[in-house]
Amino acid sequence: MKKLYLASLGCVKNLIDSEVMLGKLKDEYTLTQNPDEADLIIVNTCGFIQSAKEESIETILELAQHKKPNALLAVTGCLSERYKDILPKEIPEVDIWSGVGDFNRIDELIKNKKSLFSPNVYLIHNEERIITGSGYHAYIKLSEGCNQKCAFCAIPNFKGRLQSRPVEEIIEEIKKLKEKGYKDFSLASQDSSSYLRDYGIRDGLERLIDEIDKIEGITVRILYLYPSTTTKRLIRKIFASKNVQNYFDMPIQHITDRMLKIMKRGSNSKRIKELLNEMKKEFSFVRTSVIVGHPGETQEDFEELKKFLEEYKFDRVNVFAYSDEEDTAAFKRKDKLPPEVIEKRVDKISKTVEKTTVESLKKYLNKTCKCYLDGLTDDGLFYSVRPKMWTPEVDGDILVNESEIENLKVGNLYDVKITELAGNQLIGKIINEG
Repeated sequence: MKKLYLASLGCVKNLIDSEVMLGKLKDEYTLTQNPDEADLIIVNTCGFIQSAKEESIETILELAQHKKPNALLAVTGCLSERYKDILPKEIPEVDIWSGVGDFNRIDELIKNKKSLFSPNVYLIHNEERIITGSGYHAYIKLSEGCNQKCAFCAIPNFKGRLQSRPVEEIIEEIKKLKEKGYKDFSLASQDSSSYLRDYGIRDGLERLIDEIDKIEGITVRILYLYPSTTTKRLIRKIFASKNVQNYFDMPIQHITDRMLKIMKRGSNSKRIKELLNEMKKEFSFVRTSVIVGHPGETQEDFEELKKFLEEYKFDRVNVFAYSDEEDTAAFKRKDKLPPEVIEKRVDKISKTVEKTTVESLKKYLNKTCKCYLDGLTDDGLFYSVRPKMWTPEVDGDILVNESEIENLKVGNLYDVKITELAGNQLIGKIINEG
């Protein structure tokens, strides 16, 4: 068989699209980790912010140098879509260009050596995927597009408005993957709490949770909730679910009313704080993202954000420096901050987050939690396990240096007693089958 090298950049939604492409090409290509021997190289790009765009361009140019004679280089995804009128002219080393509408037609494009930018975004409909990175965990896409109008975000410009997958289709996908041995799932979209609102259904995520709870033996967490469409009722539904974990991934981006209005977040500080406090009424995991240095951010706004992060103590926080993106409302503002000011603020917020993350880890000390076994660490000295509540890769792991049972298996659940916090790393021992 011919060999395929795939570089999937950006978010997990991109990863799902990459897995669809692998499924379409599985009969003709086998994966390789060496681009020098690949007959086909695919780069699935990210075009969200400047750093992601730079990474995508660098990856394309680097892999173009590895392309052997007669091999093909295909570029797909968000960056490709966003700059479809520019990139094909600027990077002639690429043989095939496609955007965000044709992941399920990649086999046709490769066969015909044809570039294509379909007008509509691709929404997965249970096409066969080749799941990567895990034999027991898989990501599930809830929807595509976004109806929000955040001042800093260009995604709706090239991903379009919200398109939700039917509940039945998502449940069918989970069941099929369960039959293949998958038991742990993360649900993702641009705005998961708006799921089914494009059909006029305001409690779509709650309806989906009801159906998920009818499936035995699975773990589920929901990624990317949006403050203006998340409700206390949804939070309580998650608390009551037998399968959906108490995991709340809700990017707040800022906390002052002034900045939330400038950023067009559709919510205010009081509502965000009420939702976040509701999430902590039971033992839970709360992740967020903030943007530092957005146009209009005063020193007072920054200090209030920093103070709030210190007080709330999120389990995890992604800190982003403002990225000035064309085709956004923020791009047109005249009150942009100097790069050196943004850099200093990011540094201060990052140091705050480092401290609050360690504080959040302390709540696990001397507790026993059910964890999935991911295998040995690279140095072979520890087992790496992950609490059911945490998302793979992004939330870290717990190191295990002792086990009271033998014949441990990757993907199985075990009861892990957390015994120590070394710096920012939890350490524990396996005490029982989970």
